[in-house]
Amino acid sequence: MSLGISRLIALKSLSLFLLFAYIRKMGYSLLSIPFLYASLIALLVSITSHPSINLPLLLGKHPDGSFPIWSIVMFSPFLYFVRNFSILRRLRSREEPYSKIFDGLYVGGWPASLDMLPPGNPAIVDCTCEFPRISELSGNPYLCIPTWDTRAPQPVDIESAVKWACRQRAQNRPIFIHCAYGHGRSVAVMCALLVSLGMVEDWKAAAKFIRERRPYTHMNDLQRQSLEEWSRLRLSSPQRTQSGEL
Repeated sequence: MSLGISRLIALKSLSLFLLFAYIRKMGYSLLSIPFLYASLIALLVSITSHPSINLPLLLGKHPDGSFPIWSIVMFSPFLYFVRNFSILRRLRSREEPYSKIFDGLYVGGWPASLDMLPPGNPAIVDCTCEFPRISELSGNPYLCIPTWDTRAPQPVDIESAVKWACRQRAQNRPIFIHCAYGHGRSVAVMCALLVSLGMVEDWKAAAKFIRERRPYTHMNDLQRQSLEEWSRLRLSSPQRTQSGEL
């Protein structure tokens, strides 16, 4: 979503409203109501996902990755739109659902099924606020840091994810960090994890290292700024690997 989620969903809202107006003008008032509702929901998402507001908790995603019934009902036009959009995009893309960054470290897109999950029963860091954790993954250790698409995890959330992932890695468990496609939000967290494990010098080197293994990754300015803030505050102390380098 290169336009940014606020602009993209605002365009969707406008399109749905125009469709509502057209159907209503044709005399199908009752049939037009769902399009008006979907337009209003899209407008609400567009506003609350704007960087000046940035309220991913709007969707009500639980810490265990599930959505409450009220959210599924209320936000169904948006939630099912992004899921179907993700499925269609993957069908057209040749990119792998996940990429191995280093031994036991993986980054990728939303695991909609078990075959999209890395091997080794990994611990999962979910950087999305719009995708559910599928029931087949209920046995995997799981941490959610809800973040809007094209937005950045907050430095404190990055730190929480890094510490949690380090604890899981200390138990010899693989780590899988994902967002919608494994291009932005998840890459930001993986950059911080590589730095915290002492595998690279800084997040810029980490971003380059990840891009060599997953070429379509592309962090935006917000994600780079969040990583810069995380680095400046020295939120994590480096933990060297046994070899001291990759």
